[in-house]
This record gives sequence, structure tokens and C-alpha cells, in this order.
Amino acid sequence: MPTTQPNLYAFSGVDTLATALRQYVIQSQNAGLERHDSFKVAVSGGSLPKTLAAALLAPSSGPNDTIDFAKWEIFFADERAVPLDHEDSNYALLKSELLDKIPADQQPTVRTIDTKHLDDVQELADSYEQTLVASFASRDSVRLPIFDLLLLGCGPDGHTCSLFPNHELLRETTAWVAPISDSPKPPPKRITLTLPVVTHAVRVAFVATGGGKKDIMKQIFDAADGLPCTLVNAGAGNRCSWFVDEPAVEGVGFPRRSFL
Repeated sequence: MPTTQPNLYAFSGVDTLATALRQYVIQSQNAGLERHDSFKVAVSGGSLPKTLAAALLAPSSGPNDTIDFAKWEIFFADERAVPLDHEDSNYALLKSELLDKIPADQQPTVRTIDTKHLDDVQELADSYEQTLVASFASRDSVRLPIFDLLLLGCGPDGHTCSLFPNHELLRETTAWVAPISDSPKPPPKRITLTLPVVTHAVRVAFVATGGGKKDIMKQIFDAADGLPCTLVNAGAGNRCSWFVDEPAVEGVGFPRRSFL
């Protein structure tokens, strides 16, 4: 079968990007609610939660523009082996940017790491995998969990989640959640969804903004370097969409699509 291409949507600024991202998330949410009356989404950290908050906390423009946070089940595409209130915690970042601003009666279900395993990153990964198993089905009945949506960022080296260039974890095929104790970016100890889980999602959305991203975006889209983001593009094809601003894709030859 021919492989499909990812969608590259470029916007004049973060405001217009956030409006489109909101529409995309709501489409993904509604499809998830139709399938199983919940919306299973995984998010990463970095600059993503801030852009996500700008998109999701905007006032609704009508009945087709409704976010039902109470039906959301939020997981973490990767997490650092730190306490949940630590400045390096992706949960703490999402909490301060988004979760704390959602009304009390609309709070989503949030699946955090079990901090009693912080000293053993393999145990931490195994424990979080069991959290996924409990939500998605027994490990025996499904080969991989199918998230309704993954919301990811892209590092300046082309990493995403805690999947780093040339790292052995990129070859992991059986685990759903894997430990990493030698992250090239601090903190060194983390857990991450594996590449097969990422590319198995119904939809994958990347958000990348700013001129500091243009060099790595050229590598991801115009070269075949096997960077983690490139591997997600290849594995997910047109189920993968990039929401970027114009400075982030300056000089990128890959064709843009218009977001309808």
C-alpha cells in the first residue's frame, strides 16, 4: 500500500494556529465520544501546554464548538521521574497552564505517574503501562492501545515524547511505555510512550512555533534522517497533522495544506 503524507498546516501567528487547533481537537473529541463515550488523549510537555490552553480555554462560539472536559481521560505521552509538584513535571506544567483553569465541575480524569516508583524508572514505566492497560483493555486482547489523539511537541533535535534521535528506544516494539535513564536532555530519568503506540493513535498532532524550529523542520520534512518526528510522520501518515506558524517552516519545501 502506498504510504500517505502528514498534513502540514502553517498559520500567520499563534492566535490563528490556536483557533484551528481547537477545531481539530473538538473533531477528535467528538469522534472519540461517538466511539466509546470518552476522549482518550495523551499530551507532552515543553511549550505545548501553553498553546493548548490558548486553544482550549477560548470561549465557545456555539453548539459545534463545545469542549466536554468531563469526558476527557488525559494521559502523558512522556513524563519525568520527579514528584508531581516538581518544576520538571509535565503534569505540573499542564496543571498550571490548563487544568487549574478548568471549572471544578468540568475537570477531566488525569492519569499521572505513580510517584512511589520514582527511584526505579523501569517500575515507573511498568506501572504506567498498567494504567494504560486498565483503561484500554487487557494486554492480551489488544496489541497496542489506540489513543483518540496524541498532542505532541518537537524538540530542536527532532525528538518527541522522550524518544530521542539514534536512541535504542526507537527500536522498541513490544512495550507500550518504556523507561529512559540516559535522556540527553535533563532530567535524565523519564518514561515515554513507545513509537508503535504513538503511530497507532487515531490522530497525532504536533505543535511547533517560532523561527528557532525552522532548521529542524527542514530536516524532518525535507530529509530522510530517521529523526523521531520523521518516524512518526512515516508511521502515522495522513493521521498526523502539524500545526505550525510561518517562522517555524521558513525555507521548508514540503507542501503545506490549508486548514478547512
